[in-house]
Amino acid sequence: MLNLILFGPPGAGKGTQSELLMSNYNLNYLSTGDALRKEIKTGTHLGLKAKSIIEAGGLVDDEIIVQIIGNALSSEVNADGWLFDGFPRTYVQAYILDGLFTRLHTSLTRIFILEVSDEECTKRLLQRAKEQNRSDDNETVIKRRLEEYHRKTFPLLEFYENAGILTRINGLGTSEEVFNRINKHLTEELNRRPANVIMFGFPGAGRATQASQLAKDFNFIIISTGELLNEEVRNNGSLASQIAPLLEKGLLVPDEIVIRLIEKKLQNTDGSGRGYVFKGYPRTLVQAYILDGLLKKKGTGVSCVINLKVPVFELIRRLDARSRTASSMPYDNSAASIVARLQEHEERTEPVLDYYSSRGQVIDIEGKGSPDEVYASLKDAVSKAIRIMR
Repeated sequence: MLNLILFGPPGAGKGTQSELLMSNYNLNYLSTGDALRKEIKTGTHLGLKAKSIIEAGGLVDDEIIVQIIGNALSSEVNADGWLFDGFPRTYVQAYILDGLFTRLHTSLTRIFILEVSDEECTKRLLQRAKEQNRSDDNETVIKRRLEEYHRKTFPLLEFYENAGILTRINGLGTSEEVFNRINKHLTEELNRRPANVIMFGFPGAGRATQASQLAKDFNFIIISTGELLNEEVRNNGSLASQIAPLLEKGLLVPDEIVIRLIEKKLQNTDGSGRGYVFKGYPRTLVQAYILDGLLKKKGTGVSCVINLKVPVFELIRRLDARSRTASSMPYDNSAASIVARLQEHEERTEPVLDYYSSRGQVIDIEGKGSPDEVYASLKDAVSKAIRIMR
């Protein structure tokens, strides 16, 4: 998931940038104050405990705060990550947040600090006070607030800088200019995340076209079992003598052989891309389990499964048209053979799709439009899937 903290002195424009981050990245806003008030309002055990402390003039301690933040993080929210405000405030709370994320099998993505001079912040706040008729924002109060900000945030910034996840942002300029600076760093961060995509779809759905564009834009390496098998035969590899007779007869190549070829491809391309897009694999439930094992050995896994959905009559039309081109496949020569191939594909792959659907990894993409129209939807879906990976 995309989990962010945005720091900035009073008057730096943190509120505006928070709104832009939430709307552009579908983040859930988590404010310690809001979470605390919600617990008090709903009369929970923690809320009543906090209320009694506040009414007695005390400060709510970390023991209660950690439970309140933990409840908020665990709640069901339709978002792709979190944006924190007012937490952590101390060195201890920074460690607490790490612990909370560990429990949720995620982590803090990045901390941004908006850097604006005290003079500029003072100027902005005084102007705001004048526009909004706020008598509480005078120079004395503003100076005290800025001093408090620097005192409290210095140890936190040191903590996150040592962790390598702190990014300093020039806070001067228009709201759009500042957001573009933040967004540039986030885009780079997301583009570094390793990912693996499976491309599903019936013959004629356009898997090859979409996989090729996906590999180009996301720096993926395409793994096509058909291409691996043909390449092994062409290069007279060690498994060629076992593969060639099966391909000539149109028979399935045993998983034992396919696994070795995929392992070899993974080993030879390790580190040369950010991940893989699998086309034509897995085709069976057994192969789905095999792929999980192969990727686990690399310390990674399946990020999402793209299922290109094209009406059957459109598939038949496309495959019939393909039969009159150089890229014709053996089963393209008649309507009967095309239908038989489509039926076979459905029987084999339906359990595989069910398997990935049960894990919430299948993304259905309308595949009837032009290649560019289909890819636009597909690219957005993959980008989001990568963004919300835990």
